[in-house]
Amino acid sequence: MLDIELAVVHRGWVAESHHRGRVVVTRPDGSIRLALGSQEEPTLPRSALKPFQVIAMVENGLDLHGELLALAGASHAGEDLHLTGAEEILAGVGLSPADFVHTPDLPVDEDARMAWLAAGRGREPIAHNCSGKHAAMLRTCVRAGWPSEGYRDPQHPLQRAIRAVIADYCQVVGEPVVDGCTAPAFATTLPGLARGFGRLAAAAEGPARQLADAFREHPEYMSGTKDPSVALHRAVPGLVAKLGAEGILAVGLPDGTGISFKLSDGMGRGRFEVAATILGALGHQVSVPEEVRISAEFADALAGLGS
Repeated sequence: MLDIELAVVHRGWVAESHHRGRVVVTRPDGSIRLALGSQEEPTLPRSALKPFQVIAMVENGLDLHGELLALAGASHAGEDLHLTGAEEILAGVGLSPADFVHTPDLPVDEDARMAWLAAGRGREPIAHNCSGKHAAMLRTCVRAGWPSEGYRDPQHPLQRAIRAVIADYCQVVGEPVVDGCTAPAFATTLPGLARGFGRLAAAAEGPARQLADAFREHPEYMSGTKDPSVALHRAVPGLVAKLGAEGILAVGLPDGTGISFKLSDGMGRGRFEVAATILGALGHQVSVPEEVRISAEFADALAGLGS
């Protein structure tokens, strides 16, 4: 079975859309507690791997803390706090947004985007949701004494360090591809991603603990002030969560439990309801927007998870 029905969208009494996907929950020791759908499919976590990219950067000299460390691992909404934060990361090593070479974009947040366009601005790299990560990558290169030219090349010392950390936490499958922001995107499996997040959330010290605490204390910097990710972090003490493009969401709990899933259609709709339902089955109540209804098949599959 490749995937199962996770959520349904109704219009009145009619089931209008169905979201299928694959889910895994891992125990603190890494063993699988629940697996729904195929678990060995090579999977691109996309931005859900940003925490591990940041860990590699901190290990190699990245000197950020608090809000700016959270921003380094962000898929941000392009609000003022995100853009000024990215500029601050660069300015600390004598750089500016003119040094960005990644994909230009518009702010994700609707209000921020409208204000941006009203000011006569178009697509710019700093407005891309990954600009905090790219600012941190450039800053890491300066601190480590590496050339900033070619920092997105998989053979650059920065990307080799990142690959090593991802392999340690999650396992790496195959060769990297190119992400939407032009950085390398590494593949793993859903169980590997869940194990990585469980280990991240349970970290007692070191770069992993620093990054986890930054996400917990400043979730609006790693997403946006209106993003449901903020509610997840505030509802469950010690939780660490991160979205990825194409229907990915990964969660770690402080006891080392890991959760990851992918909606097969690649849509973002339904991810937070699926996450909240899994967390509820584990005894953690979370309130999120209800755009979809959880399917009976998925609810039945979760019935024994809390025991």
